[in-house]
Amino acid sequence: MVEKIQIVTPVYNEEKNIHSTIEDFFTEYENTNFKISFIVSEDGSTDKSIEIINNLKEIYDITLLTSPDRKNYTDAVLIGLKETTSEIVSFVDSDGQYDAKDLQRLYEKLKPGKVVIGYRYPRVDNIFRLFISGSFKKLYKVLLNISLKDPSCGYFMAYRKDIESIINDDVAGLIKEGFWWEFYAWCIKRRLEIIEIPIKHFNRKYDNTVVFKLNKIPGIAIRNIIGLIQLKKLIKNTSLSI
Repeated sequence: MVEKIQIVTPVYNEEKNIHSTIEDFFTEYENTNFKISFIVSEDGSTDKSIEIINNLKEIYDITLLTSPDRKNYTDAVLIGLKETTSEIVSFVDSDGQYDAKDLQRLYEKLKPGKVVIGYRYPRVDNIFRLFISGSFKKLYKVLLNISLKDPSCGYFMAYRKDIESIINDDVAGLIKEGFWWEFYAWCIKRRLEIIEIPIKHFNRKYDNTVVFKLNKIPGIAIRNIIGLIQLKKLIKNTSLSI
């Protein structure tokens, strides 16, 4: 049986990474029981990303969603997920940090009512990024009572019908730099079982960038903490439909 899987990836100025990221997946699953396609949610790139993606569209099954203006990571991811139509959906970032082979491993654990997510092991990010992520994960556990190994990792797979209400109705974009923190919280609220598996993690192939400028960190931290508090209240006040 051929399984159709749509993979969402957001793109912002990834001209040096996007070609190899997409091609790696199509090459890996050529002549297999997976029929993959990509939905690329482009977020106002000013480099040659769109040109490269359009060239790839001539070879591979790719849907390109373009935006004239820069939004943010959360909005780009959500727009892409809402456009999916296949029974099974997945996600990868466009910077080449995930291994295409792990898509098969996610699929092997997938069942209705479950969301399979990867946790990066070992995680190769710098100490500064690990500190920020670790601190936010502790706060995530305290405020929402959710304990996940890597709640900022977006390499996931699920049946679309299981997450349809989450992406269409629940996710409010309260954490602009942390879509997955909000998405996984809603998955748990909707009583989906989270299955975590270790996945490979690589450094960006090109253009390793600073996560945030130092002078912006206090504002980002405050904004995300407020977002977590708002998320806690929203989830608490949302009843499950029967």
